[in-house]
Amino acid sequence: MPRTRTRTVTAAAGVALVLAALGAAPAPGGLRWGACPEPRVPDGMRCASIDVPLDYEGKRKGSVRLLLGRIPAADPERRLGSLVLNYGGPGAPGIASLAADPTAFAELGKRYDLVAFDPRGVGHSEPVSCGAGQEAAEEAEVSGDGAAALLAALRARVRRCESASGPVLPYIGTVNVSRDMDRIRQALGEDKLDFLGFSYGSRLGAVYAAQFPDKTGRMVLDGVDTLTEPLAEQALVSARGQQRALDNFLAWCAHRPGCVYGTNTRSAKEEVAALVERLDKVPLIGHDGSYFTGQDAVGAIGAALYSPSTWPALADALALAEQRRDPAGLLQLGGPLEGEESGGAGRGGGSDVPADNAEAALAAVNCADDPDRLKAEGSPAALTKQLLDIQEKLRGEFLKASEVFGPEQLLTVLACYGRPAGTDFIRRIDHPGAPRMLLVGTRGDPATPYEWTEETAQRLGSAVIVDHKGDGHTGYSSSRCVQGYVDRFLIDGRLPSGTRSCPAEGAPPAVAGAE
Repeated sequence: MPRTRTRTVTAAAGVALVLAALGAAPAPGGLRWGACPEPRVPDGMRCASIDVPLDYEGKRKGSVRLLLGRIPAADPERRLGSLVLNYGGPGAPGIASLAADPTAFAELGKRYDLVAFDPRGVGHSEPVSCGAGQEAAEEAEVSGDGAAALLAALRARVRRCESASGPVLPYIGTVNVSRDMDRIRQALGEDKLDFLGFSYGSRLGAVYAAQFPDKTGRMVLDGVDTLTEPLAEQALVSARGQQRALDNFLAWCAHRPGCVYGTNTRSAKEEVAALVERLDKVPLIGHDGSYFTGQDAVGAIGAALYSPSTWPALADALALAEQRRDPAGLLQLGGPLEGEESGGAGRGGGSDVPADNAEAALAAVNCADDPDRLKAEGSPAALTKQLLDIQEKLRGEFLKASEVFGPEQLLTVLACYGRPAGTDFIRRIDHPGAPRMLLVGTRGDPATPYEWTEETAQRLGSAVIVDHKGDGHTGYSSSRCVQGYVDRFLIDGRLPSGTRSCPAEGAPPAVAGAE
């Protein structure tokens, strides 16, 4: 769905009118809470907007209107304050996520107002876009194949993003979102920020602790992101983490009656890689006539590895693809749906949010947070040679990490080509003097490998680690043990000393009826 600057501004104005029309009483910090623009929200959830500077350095005037959502504490007499949530991404909308499942924080919701927000450029907060639907016109302009055509396509994509996103795009990034979050703290009337961040939300929390250590309250980071590694190294570590998660799934599947790959986990790994390679050459055909490629399969498998609860569905979907050449099961797990881009899943509801917003925001934030770039100077021939040299140097390393996920992750190396260099602030975080906080790392996490938890804890210098021995991305929703540590700290302020361990709980039984 094409997105123009005019429509972006109109969407923000529409949200403002909705909120202004419902004159709920202001909160202690001055916010006025009213109806939310999501199609369905739980009882009691209300939304408000706040204007923050477009450019905190003051070089460019203007503001960004952010949308906040709140569910008041269920036990107001014992209310502790506001707990700000970030669900990850970057690019995940906070409002839609809070509206989708507030019961996930039932214990915390008794004592805290649960507060989420759409970060700048995301969801209902002046969303960025790269002109979803304009890819065909772009491909027609870029002729040829190989490295030169790839670089031309990347430059064309950057131009589309700049054209479709409006003035917020150059000012997106975690450093500014962290500053926005401090403005939200002030608007909520809180002396300190109590925060629970998942995945990318851990990067946001760490940056906030570094920028505002004296304003940091009780902070929990689950599924901990790296603060130090460049995008290329992040991609390599992620490929290893995804392969480790796939290996764990295949080991589980080997004990399941009827597993399409049998009981040999080594050959099972090879067969999954062969499936991806085969579908890239000869895609499957969906019921609607759409093509399903090997890279679509990689996306679906990767999405299913986020939670052990989806492992049975993944096993069934792979069997359907292998035995009947039917992609229906994989499509349901996370492949592209008809009329949608693969990045559109999980976006905020309503027609005011571009279909590609999650994907566009993901790239924009990650690039704004990373100072490394493929140099854009020189002749096309020189740039092409540079790209080919990088690919040649890294390809073997990525394939060694994972034949399934390595090739896709290798493309991350070029994700920021043509964009301005990002900040080095995050890499310079080192013992910022924030209060003690709780970090949760999961051993089988496909997205944020456990080693990042230890590295980030060392950089922060004030963290206690919960070592979750389970599988899936993050631990709070899948482990009662993790949930207990997190809830006790946020509610009672009780934080253990040293690393604590939580056993695996989330994997479903491989044999029906097994305990």
